[in-house]
Amino acid sequence: MTDISPKERLARVLDRETADRPPVICPGGMMNAAVVDVMKKGGHTLPEAHHDDRMMASLAEDVNEFTGFENYGLPFCMTVEAEVLGSAINFGTLGCEPKIREERYASAGSVERLNIRTALESGRVGTVTRAVHYLAGKHGDIPVIGNLTGPVSTAASIVEPMTFLKGLIKDRDNSARLLDYVTDFLIAYGCALIESGASFISIADPTATGEIMGPASFKKYAVPCLNRLVGALNEAGARVIVHICGDIRTVRQYIPEIRSQAISTDAVVNLKKLKDDYPQLVTMGNVSTYALEFQTPENIVEQTGRLVRESVDIVAPACGLSTSSPIENIRAMTKTVKESRVLTS
Repeated sequence: MTDISPKERLARVLDRETADRPPVICPGGMMNAAVVDVMKKGGHTLPEAHHDDRMMASLAEDVNEFTGFENYGLPFCMTVEAEVLGSAINFGTLGCEPKIREERYASAGSVERLNIRTALESGRVGTVTRAVHYLAGKHGDIPVIGNLTGPVSTAASIVEPMTFLKGLIKDRDNSARLLDYVTDFLIAYGCALIESGASFISIADPTATGEIMGPASFKKYAVPCLNRLVGALNEAGARVIVHICGDIRTVRQYIPEIRSQAISTDAVVNLKKLKDDYPQLVTMGNVSTYALEFQTPENIVEQTGRLVRESVDIVAPACGLSTSSPIENIRAMTKTVKESRVLTS
């Protein structure tokens, strides 16, 4: 097979078509590779790049160039949605990612539904969409991945998290209305990213796990919201990846019900076993982020090579990278995949 572009390779794998080897990507958002080594090498730094579209695009280019990941992934945090919906944000430092400083609402019942069209004109939505537009126009062969924080995690970012999670059991009507509202907003934001040039969307929903929600609430709330979001983004023209954090044993039976084009998992999940049990899944992952931060390049080569031999469809970090992860380890991961020539389908 002749060489194909990174964008075509990722599209083929997500469409279950033959490719020359697995893509190796770091989608952005929760799972981004804007590590301190990259920022020092390229000179485009956070937190400034969270607020400047051209600097955000340049940092994405630095990540692609210095790590070897075969994509651009924006933004570099999980707080764009919560900021627009009213929560206060701490934008972090060079080595510390943004986080929620204070949730906007005390309970699901007190949430005020904003006009979504107006909301999309606030916060950093414009910064992200302009950066996506710039990258998509400049680099047609490299996939631009827009990132969304999933519905459950966004809801838990605008309502005090423990109150929100208890409300899934004790205040079901208001919880359902909140999740509907948040999903409507995410559909609109995701479509704005697609209209700007993102051909792929990655959704990370770290609060939507069996360990945090329990399997009953995962099935009742997380799966339907994710599927409504995925369906709308597919209809708008993007392929979609969903990342589920943590140990999925209690919700394993529900994973095939998620209608994304790929499922990404944490390092604790045996992706080979998941793929053996559910061969219809396109799998993504799951090089340990602990290993990427603390182990040697030789260890990373061994772990990455095992995933390729086990026919994991897309190789990626297992979760959010530490900003202190050394660039040598990341390059060991991407180089190992690029030197493989395994036909995937």
